[in-house]
Amino acid sequence: MEESELLKKRREKIESLKAGGIDLYPNDVSVGQTTAAIGERFGQMEPEALEKITERFTLAGRLMAVRDFGKGAFITIQDRKGRLQAFLRKNQVGERTFSLFKKLDMGDIIWIAGRVFKTKTGELTIDVEENGLRLLSKSLHPLPEKWHGLTDIEIRYRQRHLDLIVNPEVRKVFHKRSRIISLIRRFMEERDFLEVETPMMQPKAGGAVARPFKTHHNALGMNFFLRIAPELYLKRLVTGGLERVFEINRNFRNEGVSTFHNPEFTMMEFYQAYATYEDLMAMTEELLSFVARDLFGSLRFRYQGQEIDLTPPWPRITVRDAVVRIGGLDPAVLDDAARLTNHAGKLGIEVKPTDPPGKVLMAVFDATVEKNLVQPTFITHYPVDVSPLSRRNAADQSLTDRFELYICGKEIANAFSEINDPVDQRERFQMQLKEREAGDLEAHEMDEDYIGALECGMPPTAGEGIGVDRLVMLFTDSASIRDVILFPLLRTREGAREE
Repeated sequence: MEESELLKKRREKIESLKAGGIDLYPNDVSVGQTTAAIGERFGQMEPEALEKITERFTLAGRLMAVRDFGKGAFITIQDRKGRLQAFLRKNQVGERTFSLFKKLDMGDIIWIAGRVFKTKTGELTIDVEENGLRLLSKSLHPLPEKWHGLTDIEIRYRQRHLDLIVNPEVRKVFHKRSRIISLIRRFMEERDFLEVETPMMQPKAGGAVARPFKTHHNALGMNFFLRIAPELYLKRLVTGGLERVFEINRNFRNEGVSTFHNPEFTMMEFYQAYATYEDLMAMTEELLSFVARDLFGSLRFRYQGQEIDLTPPWPRITVRDAVVRIGGLDPAVLDDAARLTNHAGKLGIEVKPTDPPGKVLMAVFDATVEKNLVQPTFITHYPVDVSPLSRRNAADQSLTDRFELYICGKEIANAFSEINDPVDQRERFQMQLKEREAGDLEAHEMDEDYIGALECGMPPTAGEGIGVDRLVMLFTDSASIRDVILFPLLRTREGAREE
């Protein structure tokens, strides 16, 4: 049946219900239980024992299935905790209530009341009492087809409400996401970190190498940027004496969309005074192990068919060693800028003659090493050229005390010992300005206010950012970042049709 015909029939039912004095959208009911609570309490009881239960239960949820036998019917109701069956008998619920039931459609929100029993097949069921059924909200649109559900990826993301209604596994992903964030918060608070909030709109886009979104404040007559990272504000707080801070919130980067990238994403970023990047490697192992044990009861789990083992310690490999040992780069090429650029070109990597050697090296790393880092691995000692906020390594001033964590070929975390020398930080910003002048729109801007904060004296500090969405992907076995973000960014329907 065409949808227009279904809508027509549903509208006819609405008019019939109104004519019968039925309120289609009442707001005066009380709900005492959830489907899961009833299931947990009575699911294992024998039918004979249930017959002695005289307690009355009230539930509300969406009508998901109907088996109509004429003067009786089994229905399935779905609430936030799951599904439960109910049984309606015309001679028990009454003529008016049964007549209401006959006008219901799949997807309607209903309220039921009654006692529990088990059917001959052993299914826990609510025996709906007299006047024990009410309509709470009429659904005009039919649910996706019963047996195939909602499988079209585009529709699932655009109409997440339908996705959540008909795909229980999707609801489980977002319940688990909430659990993961709660566990992260608990882990940080137990280590005396203070949760804070920093500006989403910033006069300068700082704290990361990325292209920002731009907006304008009319009253102030000023341009602002949606933040690409909270880093520079969090480090101001460390300077102010809040020695351990963290924030779980959104970042915005004006970049492409892929299975691992969404322009709006969630990060957990934290800073600890009197710590180094090596301290944070140990802490990262502890954090991910803590979450995994709670979710799986083990440090081993599967992601997209591969077994992942979080048992510490995790391998630590420098960038230079990684491109040689894993990426197959000739060691003699590492310190020869011309040969390195030529090698990148042979790999099909677009590099400019003005790109500094460290930037070219990281492009080679991305192309040859990243995808091979399946088990948790710390990549350390990034070039200064691509680390404008990282402290220089004491043994080699061309490198920094920085690491990134890779699992399943993707970056999960980025951390480093922070620059607290304002002179060094100014020089790094000036290096970045030259990159901007050469056409790199992602290069960091000069931030005089932040340098001013450093001039007040920031204690030696280490900081880290962890991609929450990617972490949720890992722990929920989700192939795309869109599967773990409730409302991912999508091209408009008109734009999609034009393509």
